[in-house]
Amino acid sequence: MLKKIITILLTITLTIPTLTIVTSADEETAPDTTQKNAAETQPPEVELTAPSALLMDYETGKVLFEKNSHDIRPCASITKVMTLCLIFEAIESGRIGYDTIVTTSPIAAAMGGSDIWLVEGEQMSVNDLIKAIVVVSANDAAVAMAECVCGTESAFVEEMNKKAKQLGMNDTTFKNCNGLDEDGHVTSAYDVALMSRELMKHDDIYNYTSIWLDYIRDGATQLVNTNKLLKSYNGITGLKTGTTSKAGACITATAQRDGLNLISVILGAENTADRFTDAAKLLDYGFANYSSITPQLPEENITTVEILKGMQTEVPVQCDINGKFLMKKGSEENITSETIIKEDIEAPITKGQQLGKIVYKSEGQTLGEFPVTATEDIAEINFKDVFTLLFNAFISF
Repeated sequence: MLKKIITILLTITLTIPTLTIVTSADEETAPDTTQKNAAETQPPEVELTAPSALLMDYETGKVLFEKNSHDIRPCASITKVMTLCLIFEAIESGRIGYDTIVTTSPIAAAMGGSDIWLVEGEQMSVNDLIKAIVVVSANDAAVAMAECVCGTESAFVEEMNKKAKQLGMNDTTFKNCNGLDEDGHVTSAYDVALMSRELMKHDDIYNYTSIWLDYIRDGATQLVNTNKLLKSYNGITGLKTGTTSKAGACITATAQRDGLNLISVILGAENTADRFTDAAKLLDYGFANYSSITPQLPEENITTVEILKGMQTEVPVQCDINGKFLMKKGSEENITSETIIKEDIEAPITKGQQLGKIVYKSEGQTLGEFPVTATEDIAEINFKDVFTLLFNAFISF
């Protein structure tokens, strides 16, 4: 006890140096640079017929391939990706539920194109309407849900455009919720990837995008998925197709293998067969050339950090690794980690306070950073308490 008290007193004048630990590398860490976009060098082996396309990694949002990805184009029923984003937000906020009953308005019933032939006054659950939107791209179901969420389709479209701005979809303007051709209703392959990534955050969407065949109206109406990749592509998880005379054949296709989750967007293909072929080519390229890596804590991971002017001379710390890295296949062994702790850390320390970070790099490029945080509170040194401890230590002899 006496030794501990003396150590605490000495910390008042001691200076703690910066702690830097480098692991998993035999050479010095190169200077930090901004990671280059993988799309800067286009792979010659990916040849697409569609005029506009993009491949994105879901986890990091990095673009792996692009072809005229910011060309402004109509996207047909890919529009419904944003419609579904707002529907799932309404469900998760508690404003509506899957069992909420929706009454079909005359406006919803009047929609043309792909539909489930809703009639004015017909009632259907939110669950069945979502199923119809996702599986058969029903325009009438989309309008019915827009009215359910916001009262009118126009109010819903305003929310779609607000959400688009929040996501950085600078090429996009929505004029309706279903994607029927309308002047000024446009987006881009890049923006489609952004809103697809947003929709994928709602885990329940996969309960619908994985459906190949289902029924509504107590079995009277059969639904067969428009995304034929569900039957032909290994790892396919969704997401949405669309076709109109102006937009051509479009798709945003999502697939996952070995922890790698990809988004393949094809806009303006000449026919449905070409859109599926192009989407599969992009996904094949991504899975063949990239890996998703979950970083591990360094072998020499620190568990405590020294502090100044505290009732203790050190504080327990931890680092929660909660992300993944996108790596070119074959470069996984090049990952290095560096643990950096702040200089001259002084009490008081609060639980959860960041005291440093672990930085992961590969070939000089920063892959990610994770905070090193205190796991308990440490009070500032108090002479009254110190001398109380000192007195108690002496009388205990």
